[in-house]
Amino acid sequence: MQRRTLLGAAFAGTALALTGRVPAYAQGLNETALAAALKPLDPAVSGALVRVEGSAGRWRGRAGVGDVRSGSPVPWDARFRIGSMTKAFTATAVLQLVAAGLIELDAPVRRYLPERLPEGYPGTVRQLLDYTSGLRAREIPHKERAWFLEHRFDTFEPGSQVLWDEEPLFTPGDKQVYGNVSYIVAGLVIERVTGRPYADAIRRGILRPLGLRHTYLPGTHTAIPGPHAHGYELIDGEYVDVTRANPSLQWAAAEMISTAADLDRFLTALLGGRLLPARELRAMLTVPKNGTYGCGLSRLQLPDGREIWGKSGDRPGYNNGMGATRDLSRRLVYSVNTLTMGGDTPAIVEKIMAAALS
Repeated sequence: MQRRTLLGAAFAGTALALTGRVPAYAQGLNETALAAALKPLDPAVSGALVRVEGSAGRWRGRAGVGDVRSGSPVPWDARFRIGSMTKAFTATAVLQLVAAGLIELDAPVRRYLPERLPEGYPGTVRQLLDYTSGLRAREIPHKERAWFLEHRFDTFEPGSQVLWDEEPLFTPGDKQVYGNVSYIVAGLVIERVTGRPYADAIRRGILRPLGLRHTYLPGTHTAIPGPHAHGYELIDGEYVDVTRANPSLQWAAAEMISTAADLDRFLTALLGGRLLPARELRAMLTVPKNGTYGCGLSRLQLPDGREIWGKSGDRPGYNNGMGATRDLSRRLVYSVNTLTMGGDTPAIVEKIMAAALS
């Protein structure tokens, strides 16, 4: 296994070495040149962690620091807030309950939550999972700096994020609009049919069978347990630590904490058919017409025709992703600590994806 403490050694060009050797184009580069390759992130502060697996070999990389006070590097086994990658776990839990006969995928959501939704709402469970439900969310600027800093420790009740009585944005099934609202409702469906917190379904059906010991559903707990890189927001030249936060607002859509190793194991098991029967896995990988997302996973078409299945996710201080070819011959997990919340995808993330998947 090849490990590098500076990501520039792997991402200075467009290809990633998976052969156990540093690629020729990176050999001999000094630290100044390597740090320059990491821009626009500040290589002295912003942390990055990358894991690549597959039939051609494996590679690990990290850059920047995990703690600006101590200057310590990003831990190799760092935990991080995975944000909307949580949706892949929630969708898997729902589909496991479908396979068990407790949920019908194409049944109206009102069958399970009749007191929440108006009588005329026709959306189905499947449409929750593939973002075609049309449900409306409350306008909460959770990725705006001022709002986050003021409300980061607030607790939100599950379902308070949904405008239950509003007319849908569109007729369910007519279009695909990405967002958290449908997955909040999916979490409530899980709780209704199991009589238990939705997190228990994920622990019982995914975390324990796979031995994902460093993956957490924190509820209202604000800390990241175990080794981790801190998340920072750059405000007026000062690095403000935004690591601690109450993730209850995101709940079943984006609350989880995990590691690169655990996420690789999860995605491998999921696409390998170990978590879902064939019918439910086909449902997960079915993308609506003119859409990008299946049920919890997104599909990326590479220029050479290959498909990558995975999910990205971000929370203030963290931008992450996981993806794999359908045959699992190339897999990628990354986490980058950003300095500006709510912005575009960091340029380094695009370089990581291009290097790992091209």
